[in-house]
Amino acid sequence: MTTTTTGPAPSRSSTPTKAKQRPGDRIFSGTALAAGIIILITLAAVAVFLIIQSVPALKSDTSGNHILEGQSFFSWVWPFVFGTLWASAIALVVAAPLAIGIALFISHYAPRRIAGLLGYVIDLLAAVPSVVYGMWGALTFAPMLVPFYRWLNENLGWIPLFSGTASGTGKTILTAALVLAVMILPIMTAICREVFLQTPKLHEEAALALGATRWEMIRMAVIPFARSGMISGAMLGLGRALGETMAVTLVLSPLGIVTFNLINPENPTTIPAIIALRFPEAHDDGVNTLIAAGLILFIVTFAVNFLARWIVSRRAEFSGAN
Repeated sequence: MTTTTTGPAPSRSSTPTKAKQRPGDRIFSGTALAAGIIILITLAAVAVFLIIQSVPALKSDTSGNHILEGQSFFSWVWPFVFGTLWASAIALVVAAPLAIGIALFISHYAPRRIAGLLGYVIDLLAAVPSVVYGMWGALTFAPMLVPFYRWLNENLGWIPLFSGTASGTGKTILTAALVLAVMILPIMTAICREVFLQTPKLHEEAALALGATRWEMIRMAVIPFARSGMISGAMLGLGRALGETMAVTLVLSPLGIVTFNLINPENPTTIPAIIALRFPEAHDDGVNTLIAAGLILFIVTFAVNFLARWIVSRRAEFSGAN
C-alpha cells in the first residue's frame, strides 16, 4: 500500500490586491468630488451673504425704513411667508394627483407612439419660461375663471374659502396657485414617469400571473416601488412653486394680508413677488430688508427639501429581482 504525501498548500495573501486605477477613473472621481465641493461652497456662500446682508435690516430703526413703514421685520414678512406657503400648498394639492395620473397613463396605459409623443410634450412644457405662464395667467386664464368664482361664491359662499365678494378680474390667490400648478406639473410628471418605468418587470409580471388586473398590479407593484420617487418629484415641484416670481407677480397685487379666502380681490402675495415688485424702489435699509426676506425664503426652501429627504430616507428601499 502506497501513501501519497502532498506538500503544503500554496499560501495566499490575506490582503486582497487593490485594483489598479486607470487615469480616466482618477480624473472622473476627482471631477465628481470637485463638483460636489463646489455645490457645498456655493450654498454656504449664498447663506453667508444672505445672513450678513440681513443683519442691518433686523437691527435698523423701523421708523426710517421705507419698506417696513414702522412695522417690525417679522410682522411685515409674516403675511408674505403665509402667502408663499398657501399658494404653493394649493398648487401641490392640485398638481400632484394630475402628475401621477398622467405619468401612469404614459408608462402603463398609452400605446407606445402616443406615450412617446406625450412624454415629448411634457418635456417641452417644462422648458416654457415662467413669465409666459404669468402673462397667460393674468391675461387669459384669470378672466376665464371669473364666472366660476361667482358660481362658487353664490353656491358655496357659506364656506369661508369662498365667502365675501368674488373678484371681478379673476386675479386671486387661487388663480396664482393654479398657474403654479400648471408650471410644476411637467417636472413632477417627468420624474414620476421615469420612476414608474423603472419598476422591476418581474414584479409586474408576477402580479399579473396571480390574476391581478392592471390597476391592481399598479397598486401592488408599481406604486410601492415608486413611492420615494413620487415624494421626491412632489417636493421638487413644491420647491419650484415656493421660489416662483414672475408668474405670481403678474397675477397678484402686493398686499400684505393673511386670509384663507381663495376668490376675494384682496389676497396675500408671496416673498419672491414682493421682492421683485419692491426692489426697484428700495434703497439703504430697504435693500437689506428685501434680502432678509430672501433669507426667510431660503430657510423655508431648505426646510422643505430637508423634510423631503427625511421622508424618503424613512422609506425602506423596495427590494426584489429586476
